[in-house]
Amino acid sequence: MGQALWRLPLDAGQQQQLQEELVDHLADREQQRAGEQATREGGPQSRPPQHCHGLGTDIYQLLRRGGRAQHRFIDLEMLPPELSITILSYLNATDLCLAGCVWQDLGHDEYLWQGLCKSTWGHCSIYNRRLPSGFSYRRLYLQLDEGSLTFNGNAHEGISYFMSKGILVDHPMELAKFIFYTRRLNCKMLRMYLDERRDVLDELVTLHNFSNQFLPNALRGFFRHIHAPEERGEYLETLIIKFSQRFCTCNPALVRELGLSPDAVYVLCYSLILLSIDLTSPHVKNKMSKREFIRNTRRAAHNVSDDFVGHLYDNIYLIGHVAA
Repeated sequence: MGQALWRLPLDAGQQQQLQEELVDHLADREQQRAGEQATREGGPQSRPPQHCHGLGTDIYQLLRRGGRAQHRFIDLEMLPPELSITILSYLNATDLCLAGCVWQDLGHDEYLWQGLCKSTWGHCSIYNRRLPSGFSYRRLYLQLDEGSLTFNGNAHEGISYFMSKGILVDHPMELAKFIFYTRRLNCKMLRMYLDERRDVLDELVTLHNFSNQFLPNALRGFFRHIHAPEERGEYLETLIIKFSQRFCTCNPALVRELGLSPDAVYVLCYSLILLSIDLTSPHVKNKMSKREFIRNTRRAAHNVSDDFVGHLYDNIYLIGHVAA
């Protein structure tokens, strides 16, 4: 099948034959329905499964009938190419290889493997370069999978593997984009790598856009990509400092309206983390009240209003930990 998915799969003669068979099939169905209605006197009629939304069930029944007659699976080339691609786009790498056992050459279709690569690893340096002759997205997928597994065992070895295969270039922004758009990297290894590569961390922070986001929600999104360490220390302090600066850069109007500054956001972030631990930890019996949180926070951040601090408390109380 292969590349045929992206062009009309039938020539004019085949299309005319398919239309004629479809007309005959519709006529047979009308006669069958009339007979069923006469014998059952208005009883519930069986309905074909709604598998092909937008194309009607008649095409599905026609293709299924042809498949039974020839004792084979439905030929995807008989479907419109857009529908075939939509069906196959839901397959992962394993299912795609298994499907290739049924539909010949499907497991080697480059368009499908390209979609798998870019949906799993959203950014790689190799995507933006001229691809050499004989390049295979299927081989690239296997290399990306191997490199990710290597990274999850040793971060530096994983990055070195990607570079040795030409998948990544040793540039902080390229590495930051790869990390930002990839969800298959072990958080512990990623934390260790970013702690050592502060240049990559700096670029990674700039990829976040916190415009018009409430402070706790922005902090959650930040820690979703850059995982917070399990203990307080210099690295956590560095993360909060960088977040505070980026948050103020993305929200200049909010900074002016509320009188915020990077230092004030820094204090609020630490207060949110401590409040999250207090409210979510089963070991803390006496939970901090809203009044206590406002009082403690206002001692460190004098320019922030009580209403704003109260909204921060409500967010943590209702939604949960900012660094979970």
